[in-house]
Amino acid sequence: MRTAKLKTIEQSENVGLYSICFNGNDLSEYEQFVKRFLDDATLNQDFQKVFRAIHRIMANGALERYFRPEGRFKDNLTALSIDSKVLRLYCLRISDQILIVGNGGAKTTRTYEENEELSGYVMDLQKFDRLLAQELESGKIKIEQNVITGIESTTFIL
Repeated sequence: MRTAKLKTIEQSENVGLYSICFNGNDLSEYEQFVKRFLDDATLNQDFQKVFRAIHRIMANGALERYFRPEGRFKDNLTALSIDSKVLRLYCLRISDQILIVGNGGAKTTRTYEENEELSGYVMDLQKFDRLLAQELESGKIKIEQNVITGIESTTFIL
């Protein structure tokens, strides 16, 4: 059994940026992504593009044009749309004001489904998306503009 908590990464006037921490890990999925690629010489240009895109989102909101749909029609799964052929960062775009950033990596195959690591990140986000929807429906957590309330005491069981 895996557990997950939602962690606030950053808040701006326009958007709340969140990420998932699995099994009591202090580092969120997004923080692990940053740690892994921050000093990666071969993917540094791509990483800088991801970093700039996150800053643009914090300033302007999680607008649809900043993302590329990646999952199924009924889920919120997206990838950050940057001019990169290699590096992918997967997210759950809940609204223009709420973004849950996940993990990602170098896409070396035609599709993420063909890459075990990327496929795992995508499946985790899709499961979390369904659980989040259930918690929102039950009223245990709420979205108020750019803030998700009730997440501090909520543990998700994947």
